[in-house]
Amino acid sequence: MATTVELPDELIAEARCYGDAYSRSAPGQIEHWYRIGKITEENPDLPYGFIRDVLLAKEEEPIPFTFGEE
Repeated sequence: MATTVELPDELIAEARCYGDAYSRSAPGQIEHWYRIGKITEENPDLPYGFIRDVLLAKEEEPIPFTFGEE
């Protein structure tokens, strides 16, 4: 369910800037920051690089493996 919220202009401008650099929309960048922040709060001992790598790995398309074929 989509909900409209008011955010500071500075946040929107920064999200737009970062989003452009990473090929995301401003809302997409804010969602990305939300996910990173939530994971970080839930797992304070994990470094950012590890969290980033896990998220990237989850987005990669798995390569099917078939046993016995070359």
